[in-house]
Amino acid sequence: MLEKALNGSKKYGLWIAALLVVIFIAVLSYAKQWRLGLGVTGMSRDVSWGLYISQFTFLVGVAASAVMVAIPYYLHNYKKFGKIVILGEFIAVSAVIMAMLFIVVDMGQPTRVMNVILHPTPHSMMFWDMCVLFGYLIINFVIGWTTLGAENKGFAPPAWVKPIIYLSIPWAISIHTVTAFLYAGLPGRHLWLTAIMAARFLSSAFAAGPALLILLCLFVRKVGTFGPDKEAIQSLAKIVTYAMITNVFFYLLEVFTAFYSSIPEAKEPLIYLFAGLDGHNNLVPFMWVATILAFVSIALLVVPKTRRNEKILPFALVSVFLACWIDKGLGLVLGGFVPNPLGHVTEYIATGTEIMITLGVYAVGALLITIFYKIVIAVRKQV
Repeated sequence: MLEKALNGSKKYGLWIAALLVVIFIAVLSYAKQWRLGLGVTGMSRDVSWGLYISQFTFLVGVAASAVMVAIPYYLHNYKKFGKIVILGEFIAVSAVIMAMLFIVVDMGQPTRVMNVILHPTPHSMMFWDMCVLFGYLIINFVIGWTTLGAENKGFAPPAWVKPIIYLSIPWAISIHTVTAFLYAGLPGRHLWLTAIMAARFLSSAFAAGPALLILLCLFVRKVGTFGPDKEAIQSLAKIVTYAMITNVFFYLLEVFTAFYSSIPEAKEPLIYLFAGLDGHNNLVPFMWVATILAFVSIALLVVPKTRRNEKILPFALVSVFLACWIDKGLGLVLGGFVPNPLGHVTEYIATGTEIMITLGVYAVGALLITIFYKIVIAVRKQV
């Protein structure tokens, strides 16, 4: 079916070419990092995880979100999600690949990845995170490609796929839970030392991932000959609404606990993120933008009239996605490192090399989604 991705309009060709150019520039940037080491990044002794791990954390959540269409469709026989579920599977595949690429670039030398495989340490959360991510990648690719291939030939999916589909549901929960344990298991970082870290991760994942899926569905419906109907879009938008409300509620619980307990180590990361600390305030504008976007998106989504308006809905969904990205893609990781366990404030600023490599990884993901969705549109067109 890959040949279906080779044909397209001039705009399609230009989009593919633009992504390939970004990827090529990113490869050159990564070659520089490989040659000179991680010293070309903004990371330091005090802030040893930066933009790469932040994006990894966020994308694991996007990948896990595919379960929010799988559960209603496969377990509750909600047929309206029939046209969406395959799109969700391919988002999951692309997001996992991007997440794994961010781990590779964060290690400096990609050969270090082999140490995890050749010298496994079962007591390490990183080892289990690698296992569940790779397993989730295989599961979603097998499900997506097999069901699409069967549809292309005009047959029902083979019976052996059904157990794998059911397996994917708890597996999706596990990938973000294990990722949350990477943070919650570090007692020296007070922002992460919380029993609801996994719950926060899942709530934000079930908001941002489906929000992206709806936006892509609206785009597919515009450029393709098929697309989910309004009822399916609205059902998924309600999931985004409840998940975003839960995500904000969990965050407010953390704020209340930190300030009501008045433990300095618990308050200082939040003070740094939202007001600045000792004159360091690089993340303050981002966090307040995320806060405004979060509440604006909830206000637009919780009101049926604005949620059903497909001119307003995309703005609300973009607001959800950006708010979650700023929170997990910037604030969560950096706020955990600043200030350090000794109370010293060392800020992190991503370098041009880091930003270019990050854009390159996202370009790889965009290229994969483009190819997968082009194949889906072509198959659905001929069915």
